[in-house]
Amino acid sequence: MKLEIITPDKKLFEGSVKSATFPGSEGSFGVLNDHAPMIATLKAGKVELVEESNNKLEFTVKGGVVEVLKNKVVVLAE
Repeated sequence: MKLEIITPDKKLFEGSVKSATFPGSEGSFGVLNDHAPMIATLKAGKVELVEESNNKLEFTVKGGVVEVLKNKVVVLAE
């Protein structure tokens, strides 16, 4: 699935990932390919990604919103 992490200053990440884990305001949650459409708010914490090459990445966010729709994930982060 395609994933983008965008902050007010710049785009932190854009690429294909196998999975992503987010610090949701109601609890941590993961997203895999073919996930149901959703919008969720994020609290401060770490966004963890596993790229197609199995490389693991981690980004710290202060909060934000994540949208999942048709194998595209967009994170608007603070």
